[in-house]
Amino acid sequence: MQVLDFSVFPDLRTDRLRLREMRADDTDRLFALRSDPRVMRHIGRPIAQERADARELIDRNAAIRASNEGLTWAITLADDDTLIGTIGFYRLKPEHWTGEVGYLLDPAHWGKGLMREALEHITEHGFTAIGFHRIEAITAPDNTASRALLERCGYRLDGIMRGNYHWEGRQLDSAVYGRLIGD
Repeated sequence: MQVLDFSVFPDLRTDRLRLREMRADDTDRLFALRSDPRVMRHIGRPIAQERADARELIDRNAAIRASNEGLTWAITLADDDTLIGTIGFYRLKPEHWTGEVGYLLDPAHWGKGLMREALEHITEHGFTAIGFHRIEAITAPDNTASRALLERCGYRLDGIMRGNYHWEGRQLDSAVYGRLIGD
């Protein structure tokens, strides 16, 4: 079984981005993202109704990291510490050396290749520093932007899981992607 230790938060950098730990002062920006219907359209979670929802999410992510059950980064530009998105690993399965990646980005930064840069970087981090054998991503089948991103980053479609996700009174399908360490 894989042994996970997230006691030291990995502050990562790419050419254009910094991936850092979320902080209390990210609350307003996270609330803006999590309350934006464009951002939340394909994320099966409630839209944030108040600032406290974002603060609770920051605290929950810190507790998840403290228990070595997940790791979420704030995405910022390299030269501006303002949160523009999040990316992280959750639903970890250490007995299978597997984690699931999830992400969101401010629409003002869509189409610039920033999420590709972040996803490629943490995918590599997941394989080399964390030791995953497989990283999964699950998205809505009609989320063509996310599916294209995953494919550009070397993730392969494993299949469509029919009716596996209950959200807002409906059973929804999920597109399941995976990438192995050798891909």
